[in-house]
Amino acid sequence: MVHSVGEQKMSVFSARYRWQIIATMTVHIMTLTHGIGVGWLAPSLPLLGAELSPLDRPISIEEASWVGSLIGLGALAGNIIFGLLVDRLGRKMSMYFLAIPNMTYWILIYTAQDVTYLYAGRFLAGISGGGCYVVLPIFVAEISDNNIRGALSSMAMMYVSIGMIIGYILTTYLSYYLMPCIAILLPVVYLLAIWGLSETPQHLLRKGRNEQAEKSYYFYKNLPASNPDNESAHNDAAKKEFETFKQQVLKGGVQQDVGWKDFFNLPTMKIFALNFTLLVCNQLSGSFAFFNYTSHIFNELETQMAANTCTIIVGGVQVLGIICAVILVDRVGRRKLLLTSLAGMGLGELGIGLLKEFASKEFLSGTNWLSLLLMCWVAYIASLGVIPLIFVIIIEQLPAKIRSLGTSICMATLSTFIFVSLKIYPMMIFGPGLPATMYMSAGVCAIGFIILGLFLPETKGKQLTH
Repeated sequence: MVHSVGEQKMSVFSARYRWQIIATMTVHIMTLTHGIGVGWLAPSLPLLGAELSPLDRPISIEEASWVGSLIGLGALAGNIIFGLLVDRLGRKMSMYFLAIPNMTYWILIYTAQDVTYLYAGRFLAGISGGGCYVVLPIFVAEISDNNIRGALSSMAMMYVSIGMIIGYILTTYLSYYLMPCIAILLPVVYLLAIWGLSETPQHLLRKGRNEQAEKSYYFYKNLPASNPDNESAHNDAAKKEFETFKQQVLKGGVQQDVGWKDFFNLPTMKIFALNFTLLVCNQLSGSFAFFNYTSHIFNELETQMAANTCTIIVGGVQVLGIICAVILVDRVGRRKLLLTSLAGMGLGELGIGLLKEFASKEFLSGTNWLSLLLMCWVAYIASLGVIPLIFVIIIEQLPAKIRSLGTSICMATLSTFIFVSLKIYPMMIFGPGLPATMYMSAGVCAIGFIILGLFLPETKGKQLTH
């Protein structure tokens, strides 16, 4: 184990963590931009389908469904592409490439003459987002100290959620052509901001660039650089810390070629089985589809409040939940937070289903606050664990040697389930009905709670060097 200053209990505002926090907030400018792109869709669809559409003609319902779902297929492509690039090009070079498809997305929206421009743009936005979910969690995990890694890794979904709300609000109040002109500035800022960041020390050691790895380690841990002319005790301690870290990284076999045996062995297959269960729970519990169809659910609950207003309130509660997760994850641990989130989400969805099935129309219209309260509860408790911890737990479970490829496989699986859940949910809501949909989601939460409760280990404080 690396016995470092970083493992002692210290404030998150300690100088030790300064560049880790700055770097995390900097790279997540791209995640924020992706969230804005996702949030652009809902307010834009009514305009795109109207007679005054900025396109050559109003788009049909079928075309609108493709505009919405192609971002999921793009994300799947992005997971695979960046999963192959992240070890070959490095984390930092891959981060540069994340901005290109996103910028192209906003250009295509601005110049769109027919719906094919939007198809291409949404697919490219998906590639950028899918790449973010592979590259950025690995980068953040590899530069972070053990006792703040959970908090920094959980920030990804916070930035996405904030971005979605910003995208929804800006698209609602700005003109169609002004919105992309503002949004495209963010990836430009991102490209300039990441220029000064170093490659992760793990990747540099993997490539045999030991001297650069040492400088990178000192940079992210905010330690004095090794200087032969200055053999102070503090300098010597930093040198010893890096050497211990280096030996642990190399012991993990990161410089060896990855083979089938690295995947098809009992411990690794168990890890993938747990990650697969986590991915199923993340999506089929409704954690993503729930927020995409919030307005539909409020309409089903016959609330007298404006559905779009309720949607913004629920989005704000979701952000609050993720902020609480960022604060708690390194104190409470991943396992307790995740299981609490699964149990609470299941009970909330069960409550929504029972409310719709057994409450009268008069009761529903007279108690608007109850349906809003239940929806906010599900949003909050899902955001406390099920939504943000997926990146943390997956990366912390995977062995260092196969972490990049394993993360890519998991994120590709996640993108597939996102596509499936987005297709299943409207069919369930308008088919068997809202109660059956909520009971199914609550059932998934219950099954996930049992399996993960029995088999998922706590990964808080785990070393990522092996």
